[in-house]
Amino acid sequence: MKNYIFTVFLCLIFSSCNKELSFDNETFEEKSTIPCENDCPKITIDIPIAKNNSVVSDSINKKVFNVIREIVFFDQDSTKVTDYQALATSFIASYEEMHKKFPDETFGWEGKIKGNVEYESDQIINIKIDHYTFTGGAHGYQGFRSLLFDSKTGKVILNDALFKNKKEFKAFAEKEFRLKYKIPAKANINATGLMFENDIFNLPQNIFFTSGGLLLYYNAYEAASYADGPKEILFPYEKVSKYLNFQ
Repeated sequence: MKNYIFTVFLCLIFSSCNKELSFDNETFEEKSTIPCENDCPKITIDIPIAKNNSVVSDSINKKVFNVIREIVFFDQDSTKVTDYQALATSFIASYEEMHKKFPDETFGWEGKIKGNVEYESDQIINIKIDHYTFTGGAHGYQGFRSLLFDSKTGKVILNDALFKNKKEFKAFAEKEFRLKYKIPAKANINATGLMFENDIFNLPQNIFFTSGGLLLYYNAYEAASYADGPKEILFPYEKVSKYLNFQ
């Protein structure tokens, strides 16, 4: 009898650990209660939540939350918020606190966070975060974040781990980047007005796996001014698979 119970227990553990990972988007919203005529402060967070496989999903959900908290949290103690609704509430609370101090200078704060599973394979999961925040000034800031995870463990995959030889891929990418943006091969990478740090081409912080290929995406200010907008280049997988550890 004891052996039977133990066997059943093991089966339950095994089946629960091998449930197929899935994602469901959930939305969290908050608006300011301070009366306003238009452009009333608000925030919307629409984000994919990993479910079923607890070990993998917990790892993914924790990382995604931490990244979004970095984007929209303005208080000093980030440990105050541990879920998305609290995060949305804290964004509006920061606005209302600022409004009390400067009632004639604060208006129209806005936060829009939209996440989706951009790519999923047996090896890698890529979650894309499209984020926009406006907290005063001449304009808001919109950008994309790429979060890469090991499909089997849920652990974060850093950009350096994507490549068999990062130096070789970087050289290839620079050549293709120069061709796309018409930068002479022997000219300074910033010769046409770009803003690469130290006048040296670098891979972007955000690399996306998409259905159409590997996307290198430079948000505003990474490689060019805000006015010039983001820069990007897409490589079909057949052209870059020899450089990649994942696909």
